[in-house]
Amino acid sequence: MPAVHVCPLSQIAPTVRASGARHMVSVINEGTPVLRPAEIMAENHLFLGFNDIVAPADGMTAPAEVHVETLIGFFERWDRAAPIVVHCYAGISRSTAAAFIALCALEPQRDERETARALRKASRFATPNSRLVAIADRLLARDGRMVAAIAEIGRGEDAYENIPFVLPLGT
Repeated sequence: MPAVHVCPLSQIAPTVRASGARHMVSVINEGTPVLRPAEIMAENHLFLGFNDIVAPADGMTAPAEVHVETLIGFFERWDRAAPIVVHCYAGISRSTAAAFIALCALEPQRDERETARALRKASRFATPNSRLVAIADRLLARDGRMVAAIAEIGRGEDAYENIPFVLPLGT
């Protein structure tokens, strides 16, 4: 069954190995070194460089529409023959937003609240970046439902980094 595995930067290699993933998304600060595991071919690795912020700030790159368009396009091209790994630095904000976006984009019939609750059940630390979610909500024409669903689950517990977790598709 296809699935989205989420992890912090420090857990990429073991998560790819354990999941059998052949695609990977890095949503992390520009210039952060990311060692792509050998199992992931270069053309199956998307690197999006931006800061984990929800509003523009001097000297930082805010998540933008082009980032979310690229992310959605990559998820849509993923063949789903094997899982995909999504990571950011801590595995808490950008990557959990990207995973939520993936499920909403790939399963448009699935209720956004159900998807957000599945995210919270999978990770008590997940705190999806609200700017990424809002941009995706607009691009996917969800009329605020994605934003409301993430607001409903609230902020996750504080942590330095998340524990790797999985969100299955097709549930």
